[in-house]
Amino acid sequence: MIYLIEGPVGAGKSTYARQLSQQHNALHLNLDEWMVVLFRPDRPEVDFMHWYNERKQRCIEQIWATALNCSAVGITAVLELGLVQQADRIDVYNRAEDAGLDLQVVVLGAPRKERMARVQKRNLEQGDTFQMLVSDEIFALADAAWQAPDDKEFRLRSITMIDTA
Repeated sequence: MIYLIEGPVGAGKSTYARQLSQQHNALHLNLDEWMVVLFRPDRPEVDFMHWYNERKQRCIEQIWATALNCSAVGITAVLELGLVQQADRIDVYNRAEDAGLDLQVVVLGAPRKERMARVQKRNLEQGDTFQMLVSDEIFALADAAWQAPDDKEFRLRSITMIDTA
């Protein structure tokens, strides 16, 4: 079993994924954790989106390989990949189908104002789910990039929607 946890920035993905991994004794694979550990020291200060996207894709490939290995030995994986674009999520759905895996998709959501307040609080407190500072500008970019599942995506997968407000 593989769980895919998605949603816009500040929706509560890390908190939910951690709870789910504890509940199912599953391995939580969080893209942000990988990016911070592997690449934060090398991140350019400006014009970093191309730099980021390249490394994000490499991490996703390795996280997917790790999830497949988990599945092969009977370990459930909880993936938190930050797939804000529908096409990227559909790619994961197809990968899971090709591998014959049971993929459970959970999409979290909350109003923009609440999500922004959560991110600002996380930046300030730097608690358990903190990985990196998310400026108001980065929040706005990530929020604008989010493509919520549409009818087509719902037809492709059984998606559980959770309002975390």
